[in-house]
This record gives sequence, structure tokens and C-alpha cells, in this order.
Amino acid sequence: MLNVGDKAPVFEAESTQGTVRLEEMIGKRPIVLIFYPKDETPGCTAQLCAVRDGKARYEAVGATVIGVNPGTVEEHERFAARHGFDFPIVADTSGSIRTRYGVGKILGLFLQQRIVYVIDKQGRIAYAKKGSPSTDEIVQAIERSAG
Repeated sequence: MLNVGDKAPVFEAESTQGTVRLEEMIGKRPIVLIFYPKDETPGCTAQLCAVRDGKARYEAVGATVIGVNPGTVEEHERFAARHGFDFPIVADTSGSIRTRYGVGKILGLFLQQRIVYVIDKQGRIAYAKKGSPSTDEIVQAIERSAG
């Protein structure tokens, strides 16, 4: 897992909203990267529904939210359509993004861990937490990183 202060690894990947090029996004606004194990599981669905429901809060702090998991773009498109997610969900089918961000696997199984990172405008990790932190906690981290 990356630590606060680490430089965020850049990546380019396909998502439900086209190609995401992190390098082009850094410096413009804070970025919330949500690594989650699997589409359509109860915990993952609840976590991303909380993001959807907190859209105004993320917009108020100028944050871009991106989901990341090993599913395909097609799987993510069905998941996003079913639940009304209007933020990109990246297909990390090779696991390369997960690996660069130090997102391990749950008990050595095939499912990746659940980790949330906030990347500040300088491209550094401003917040890193395993699990499903609340929208309040994530938004407070963004506000702190903005200085």
C-alpha cells in the first residue's frame, strides 16, 4: 500500500467513460481512486452507491472520483448503468494499476483489497485507507490536502 506523501503512479486505462489518463488529470483537481474487489457484490455496490449519493459533496471540493477493479469495461458498463454511476470505472484486467498502487489481494485470493486513495493537485498521495471510508472522511481528507 502506498503511503501519504508518496508520488501517485500515473496510468492510462480504458473505463466506462473512455480512456483515463491520470497524468493529464493531476494538477487540475483532487482525485479519489477507489480500488474495490468486484462489481455487483454487496459491499462494493454499497461503497460505490455512497459515492454516487455523495456526488454533490465531491463536486463541492472539486474532486474527480475514479473506481478501479479487475473487471472488463463491459462488466463495468453494466454495473454503472444498473446503479446510475456517472463516474469512470477503470478496467484493470492485467492488475498493473493495482500492483503499482500496492493494492494486495484478500487473504491471497483472487479478489483485490478495498483501498481508497486521495491524490492531491501536486500528484502526491494525500490520504490512503483500507476498507470503505465514509464520504465525510474522504471529503475531509480532500479539504485538508487543499491546505
